[in-house]
Amino acid sequence: MTITAPEPIARMLAALALALGLALPGPGAAQDRPLLVEGKQTVYQRVLTRPDALLFDAQGGEAVARLPAFQPFYVYGAAPGWYQVGPSLGSGPEGWLRAGSAVTWKQNIVAAFTNQAGRARQLMFESEDRLRWLMEHEALREMQNELLAQVEADSLPPERGVVAAEPREYVDIVQELYLMPILDFTQDLHPLTYEDNLLMKLASVPLREADGEPEAREDDFDVGIVFDTTQSMDPYIARTQTAVERIVRGIQGTEIGDRVHFGVVAFRDNPEGAAGLDYRTRTLLPLARRADKTAVLATIRAATQVATVSSPGFNEDSLAGVEDALELTDWDAGGADPFDSRIVILVTDAGPKDARDPNARSPIGPKELQAAAQAKGVAVMTLHLQTPSGGQAQHAYARAQYQDLSRFHGETYYYGIENGAPDAFEAKVSELVTVMTDMIRTARDEAPELAPEETGAELQALGRAMRLAYLGRQKGTQAPDVIEGWASQKAVEDPARVAFEPRLLVTKNEMATMADLLSEYYALGEQTRDAEDASAFFTQVQGVIARMASNPDRLVAAEADTLGGALEFLEDLPYRSQLLQIDRAYWESSPMNRRVILDGMRQKLTQYRKWLLDPEVWTALHEGAPDGEHVFAMPFDVLP
Repeated sequence: MTITAPEPIARMLAALALALGLALPGPGAAQDRPLLVEGKQTVYQRVLTRPDALLFDAQGGEAVARLPAFQPFYVYGAAPGWYQVGPSLGSGPEGWLRAGSAVTWKQNIVAAFTNQAGRARQLMFESEDRLRWLMEHEALREMQNELLAQVEADSLPPERGVVAAEPREYVDIVQELYLMPILDFTQDLHPLTYEDNLLMKLASVPLREADGEPEAREDDFDVGIVFDTTQSMDPYIARTQTAVERIVRGIQGTEIGDRVHFGVVAFRDNPEGAAGLDYRTRTLLPLARRADKTAVLATIRAATQVATVSSPGFNEDSLAGVEDALELTDWDAGGADPFDSRIVILVTDAGPKDARDPNARSPIGPKELQAAAQAKGVAVMTLHLQTPSGGQAQHAYARAQYQDLSRFHGETYYYGIENGAPDAFEAKVSELVTVMTDMIRTARDEAPELAPEETGAELQALGRAMRLAYLGRQKGTQAPDVIEGWASQKAVEDPARVAFEPRLLVTKNEMATMADLLSEYYALGEQTRDAEDASAFFTQVQGVIARMASNPDRLVAAEADTLGGALEFLEDLPYRSQLLQIDRAYWESSPMNRRVILDGMRQKLTQYRKWLLDPEVWTALHEGAPDGEHVFAMPFDVLP
């Protein structure tokens, strides 16, 4: 439908649209695409429905549907007090919403709860001022505890301004997509440390109706552990076997023993790089529930015997081993009874192959692999034997890479074994596996083998994080229902902990655009050999952008003066895109700068392609949504 009006009314509509941040189509404009955000070429206006919003067939007409709260709609037109809306980018308008029953959504950004292990449950307030009141309170932690106790007792005074509390259990946005749109935000400093922080106005509603709260039986909690190691680790694999055998024999035949399960993956290097090296990775024992652990112990010992030749170079393709441990392990146990706690223990005395190494299998880097692991609920632990043969420079390189790989919900599970001391290594393996069994004991309200002071704080946090995620899955925990409120990105009481992670809700078309653009940039960039090539690069980039912009599904802005400028949906986010900062001068300034840029492009491109091919990460926001408009809540740190 096209809106036309006499000149005075048209001026009124224009003023209204300006006040609402919306643009009106000109007379006779076709309504086959939504309205653009002012100043943008490819970013469209969107609104979110309020509770009990109605969809009308015309302005002031008949109501044709009652809409769920916070359903996103594209805006195809506007009139005084009304929005003409449609759920899809290309389907056209389907009806009209009263302006009072919708809120504008400035960017397609949402917040995701982090796992609350190691921090307090966070509160959401009715106003930014009430949130600041708590954050600047001289007795912050005491007041926070008092408010949480009042929430638990359902005795919260209205004047406190609290509108919701974070769920007790962890809500995984990858496994159970929920919409918690960020309606507004303020970039600020956390009053405890004066570090950068975001204060966010959030709205929340689950995408599905609650199915009731099933009983959460923590005595069903179990652990799946996959050892990921290499032949060159003898005698350390024998020490692994000794430590695991001691623990397994102690729990064999008990209820605890029935809930600890193992698998073994071996990795080496490119078999084409050395004669006789007959595999890169190999699953020696799939993770499965086994009452008899004899096969586990025998397989760990056999890991020292599956290869007899040296791999090319000191570093090995450990990332390929971790990738296969993540992707080829059946963590869901065929969908019947998924493993509740999921651990990969990487044992290595070498660093990972760099993606530029011709013997590396995949261009994916440790940060991207960590993101993929956390999305599957898998914690990667690295036992790095810093043997004298490596040298300090090699150890420093490996440590940095494995620390990036071994993060899980804000904690780092990297353990360097100085000088590769076998006794220290065996003690650490024993500690880690005991911690896994203690997860089960704690879930069953039994006393743990290790006292809190005997383990690191990160291991205690891991057990709590895994149990919270398990309870969230068991109970079907969802985000708070139909609320709006202000919250702090970093934990109110501890800014070292992130409480809410901003994410960009990207469509499959948008991710495909990012992947195609990075692929084109990367191919052109790899042809850059000297200053003249570097100067010509941006001219070639403009040709790529112009060609892609001719396809309306690609959402590329034709006029861009940075590499990321073509992706307008990355602008105005509380995030500094690497591509948005790369202009002609920066690209031409240094071959080293170009190398870092291209390596980052390659690693992110690899991850985008994996997500695009994984149907489990994509969700339709409405029935009948086109495949290209299914969405994924993408972490900011893997944006281009």
